[in-house]
Amino acid sequence: MILIIKHIGIEGPALLGDYLQERGIRSQVIDLGAGDALPLDSKAVDAVVVLGGPMNVDEEDRYPFLKPENIFIQNILKKRIPFLGICLGSQLLAKAAGAKVVKSPAKEVGWFDIQLTDAGKRDPFFNALAPELRVYQWHEDMFMIPAGGELLATAPGCPHQAFRVGENAYGLQFHCEITDRSITEWCDEYLKNHPRDLRIKKAGMLEEYRLKKAEYFKAARQMFGNFVKIIESKRNLAAGSGAQGVPGGLR
Repeated sequence: MILIIKHIGIEGPALLGDYLQERGIRSQVIDLGAGDALPLDSKAVDAVVVLGGPMNVDEEDRYPFLKPENIFIQNILKKRIPFLGICLGSQLLAKAAGAKVVKSPAKEVGWFDIQLTDAGKRDPFFNALAPELRVYQWHEDMFMIPAGGELLATAPGCPHQAFRVGENAYGLQFHCEITDRSITEWCDEYLKNHPRDLRIKKAGMLEEYRLKKAEYFKAARQMFGNFVKIIESKRNLAAGSGAQGVPGGLR
């Protein structure tokens, strides 16, 4: 089972959720912002996906769920359970691994190009993907690379776009899960006090989504499929080693 962690109602698994459902892969979504609790036992968890949110990683007084979430992610890393953090999720991964989260050199909202590093081109998460990808962004912070981590993707405005720490924990500063509904809901919420930006940015981002949808969906689904293969590889290795408590399967 894949555990998916939300922080706010409008930032859900979207395209990722659709992919898992189509593949018949079991998942559970919990919304920390709505008061859902993190599982006490991770034995049934094959992988963890942590999604985005408007908060930053240090706002533990304002968002009390961030402190236990940090401990939870640290435990996931210790157990080497495959992990994927998207936007805020990538920053939480970096923090849990001992790295800082800082202001990005450029705030990015909308569609941007990122480039895979040499390490990224070799990494199984980006297998069969082009060396340059058009991705969706909505952030003003940026993770630093933890000790022992590898930078997998970069960009001029925000040089840290993707990283891996350990065997199978990945952080993506960009979004690969959004749909046109995501763009609409995020604009309506996060730009509601900026009516001119709301009108212009929303229209522009939705138009590019329409034009690039097929290409974007193909790349996103490739990433999801690659991550599933990473999960399955971990399970097979664990089963082969005679490990106790190996989950019964993704399906």
